[in-house]
This record gives sequence, C-alpha cells and structure tokens, in this order.
Amino acid sequence: MTPDDVRRLAVSFPEVSEGAHSGHPDFRVGGRIFATLWVEEERVVLRLSPADQAAWIAAEPDLFEALDGAWGRRGWTSLSLWEAEAETVTAALHAAWRGVVPEAYDRI
Repeated sequence: MTPDDVRRLAVSFPEVSEGAHSGHPDFRVGGRIFATLWVEEERVVLRLSPADQAAWIAAEPDLFEALDGAWGRRGWTSLSLWEAEAETVTAALHAAWRGVVPEAYDRI
C-alpha cells in the first residue's frame, strides 16, 4: 500500500479528521490521534493497545515494530507499508481507530 492509500482508508472511518503532528499527516477522532503517516518513509505509526501491538508484532515481525521507549510501551507501533498487504493495513488501522472512537462506533 502507498501512503495515499492509507490516507484514503483512514479518512473513510466515521468521525475521522486529518490534521498534522510534527510535520506529518495524522488522523484523529474527537481530537485523539490514532495514526500518523510518515510519507517519505512509507510507514504509518498506529496507536494500538499493548495487547494488539504484541499480537501484530508476533504475526508480522517484518512489518510491525514497537516505537522506542515509553511511546512503544504504550502501544505506538510502526507499520512499514513497503510490503504490507491491503488487508493487513486495513485491519491494523481499524484496530487503532477502534481504540479512540466513542462507544457508539465501537461495534463497527
């Protein structure tokens, strides 16, 4: 997937707005960031639960990597887009989105 594909997918989820964080496009629900797109590096950083983070890293260690330090311990995870399949990116992005959405959307 390309960064443009990720951007289109992220804004397709309910209540998502695009902003910017440290010079990178980000995606938010109610002001809470769930993903930051690193266009030049062709990766997306996702806000996952620690359990989801561990599962994704175990399943796809070549694609997923915890960020260093406290950010990574809180679930922030880098997903390389180079070889990632659309299904994987979609599922991981959806998991990150679910972590910040209001309860009304939690069942989507």
